Parts: sequence; C-alpha cells; structure tokens
Amino acid sequence: MSIMKNFLNVILILCVCLNWCFTEGAEEKESGKVDSYTFQVSSLFPSSSSSCTPSSKASNKKSSLPVVHMHGACSHLSSNKDARLDHDEILRRDQARVKSIHSKLSKNNADGVSMTKSTELPAKDGTTIGSANYIVTIGIGTPKHDVSLTFDTGSGLTWTQCQPCLESCYSQQEPIFNPSTSSSYQNVSCSSPMCGNNSSCNSGTNCRYGIRYADGSVTIGVLAKEKFTLTNSDVLDNIYFGCGENNTGLFNGAAGILGLGRGKRSLPTQTATIYNNIFSYCLPSSASNTGHLTFGSDGISGSAKFTPFTSFPIPSLYGITIVGISVGDKKLEITPTTFSTYGAIIDSGTVITRLPTKVYAELRSVFKEKMSSYKATSGNGYFDTCYDFTGLDTITIPKIAFFFAGGTVVDLPGIGILYPLTRSQVCLAFAGDNEHIPAIFGNVQQKTMEIVYDVAGGRVGFAPNGCS
Repeated sequence: MSIMKNFLNVILILCVCLNWCFTEGAEEKESGKVDSYTFQVSSLFPSSSSSCTPSSKASNKKSSLPVVHMHGACSHLSSNKDARLDHDEILRRDQARVKSIHSKLSKNNADGVSMTKSTELPAKDGTTIGSANYIVTIGIGTPKHDVSLTFDTGSGLTWTQCQPCLESCYSQQEPIFNPSTSSSYQNVSCSSPMCGNNSSCNSGTNCRYGIRYADGSVTIGVLAKEKFTLTNSDVLDNIYFGCGENNTGLFNGAAGILGLGRGKRSLPTQTATIYNNIFSYCLPSSASNTGHLTFGSDGISGSAKFTPFTSFPIPSLYGITIVGISVGDKKLEITPTTFSTYGAIIDSGTVITRLPTKVYAELRSVFKEKMSSYKATSGNGYFDTCYDFTGLDTITIPKIAFFFAGGTVVDLPGIGILYPLTRSQVCLAFAGDNEHIPAIFGNVQQKTMEIVYDVAGGRVGFAPNGCS
C-alpha cells in the first residue's frame, strides 16, 4: 500500500512539473508572474495578402473612428506610391521628429504654431510629422467632405489643405477641401481670442497661421471654423482649424493633421464640454489591421492602469513620469533622478521609444543576455541590437515592463518590443539618446494597448488587448 501511495505521489509531482514547465514564460509561476513571451515570428509582419482585418474591439464604442496605418492594406492612401516608405526613410523621419521636439524645448515654443496676417513662413519650428503615421477619416463642412488626417498627440492644431492653393499644395489622395462649397465655413478674424496676441494682426482682417516642420514641410493658411463630422451621431459645430492655402512637404498623401495635443486649439480641448476632454486610441499590431480613436469615456476598458500627467516645458505635449524599467525578471538600476531632470513624454507620432543613453545601454545588455540563444546580426541605422530569425517558427523573448508614477506597471505587448525589418533582421525597438533630453514613449511600444488620455483628470491609462 505504501509503495502504491509513493508511486502516486511521484506521478502527482511529475504532473505538476510538466504543467509548470510547458506553460509559456514559466519562470515565476508560483507568483503568477510571466517574464517572457513566446509567439510566432510571422505575427511580427503584416499579412502577405492584401486584405484588411478590422478590429472588433471598437464595435461597442460610441464616438469611435477606425485607425489605420497609412502604408498598409487598410488604408486607401496606400495605393499612392508616394505614400509607401521604406524602413530607412521611416526611421530617418522619426529621428527628425525627435530632434524637432528637442528644438522646441530649446526655443520654448508652446505649440509650434505662429499666428500672423502675413503669408511669410513662420519664424518658429513645429514638430515634424514623422513617418509611420496612423490616420483617421472625418468629414469637414456642409455638405460633408471626407478627408484622411494623420492624428497626432504632439500637434496642437487640426488643419487640412484648402482650395484655392494660393502658392502650392502637395499631392493628396482625396480631393482637396473647397471652403466655398460649404455653407458652414467661417473665417476667424484677428480680433478672435483664438487668434492669440499678435502685434502684426489688425482687427477685422483674417487670422492666419503657419507651421514649418523640422523636416522642411510647411503649411500656411487661414484660421477658420467649420462643422466636423466624426461619426453619423457625432457632428460638431464651430470647430477651429487651419485651412491650408500654401502647403509643401512630406505628408504621404494625407490631407492634413488631426491635432490631439493639449493646446487650446486642439480638438480634445475644443470639445471638452462634449467629451469631457477624454479620448483614447489603440494602434493596430500591423498595417493589415485596424485600431480605433475614441472620444469620450464610453467603452474604456475597466482594466486600464493610470499614471498622472506631469508638467512639461512644451505645454501641448503629454508629460509622464517613468520610475523604472524591467527586462524579464531583472529590474534596471534606475535612480529617482534618472528621468526627473529632463522628464519624459508619451507621443503617438514618435515611432521608436527613446531612452537616456545609460538606461538604454543597460536595457540592451540585459536583453542581449536573455536572447543569447538566438543568432545576432548586424544593426540598421538607430538599431544596434538585431537578430536573424530565418527558419524559426516561434521565438521566446523577455518581457519588458515600464514602471510609472503612482505605482502603475505596464507590461509591453510582445509586438511592442521588436521592430521587424526582415525575418533576417528583427531589432530591439528602442534607441539610446543623449542624457540631457527627455525620454519619449513611442508608438511601437503602444501597439495593441488602449491608451486613455483623461486630460480633465490629469492622467493617462494603459489597458492590454485594446485591438489586434
């Protein structure tokens, strides 16, 4: 009897061990913590077919717009050959955006927008558009004219190209908006508070705006008011926007920008009485999927973890406080002052998360150690930690988590840790930058998470599985 009992105990122990050892990422199963991800290499890349897979997550949300990657199967702009960018160009423009944020810090230009009655170029730089852009389609005017706009949390003004183009307009996929055909269009005078304090602007004349982006792109035009149609049930009157009459640059076929920054001219600020200055978005896992941009609090995930916004020298940007980072089961040696001097922001338009040089060096070192079983390969541009996954069906990578102020811990999705150039060159999706600049939490790291901007409540939230 005792022999049979001992035999059964051994079988029980073996069963427990097998269940433990063959579960994904089972380094700390007793505590329920998972320190790694195992997934198919193919999931890192867009579908080989030309089909688009809409997200089912937005179907239960009101005031929600589909979000698509500008260069993918879900975007009608992708038929425009000028909109198809290679990775080198995406990363080059991404670096230009990062540099422009640094430039704005040094110049202390709040929103990169100059209001003037002159048609001369503005004297101050704005933030560059970047390149791995996500777009939404909204209606402008009466009758409604649909335009596809790049949505950007770093921009304080919504604008679109307008006819007639007084000097030049870049090529866009859709017809250019003509305000003369809209019964709800109104120019804004220099006397309007929205025009701002401008000594060169005379009362009674039309208020003009100008933005010169760091990559040399330009939009100049008049500040106007118009009816915006987000959805069939979300029609907004008297929204201030820029009607661009002279526009040049690399906007990849989009009709303009949807400004989601914190400035007084941004769409969330203007619609605060309707949507309580709350919006959320989910960036899809690949260019073959869709995400969503939602205004208001309807349908926000109950699992969202929030961290307070912090003050930032550029008021239109969203400051956050990073207090720690872990790679697998190892927490990096980050001191309380690591990010406090120059701060950090969360940005929908920056592609790759930027970290101070020393922090990135430690993150890279730990990541390399835990990826030692995979074949390393040469870097590419800003990426210096890359792997060759040729011939592999699945891979296991260490989980990376960010610790934010208020005790909020956010596990990055697996898709937010790697940047796939090709199967033979998949890279760690982070970059080191100067110690004396702010960190930037970029959009690769935000993929598939629902990011909630509760501006009225002074906080930003993160929830997993916001879209696919």
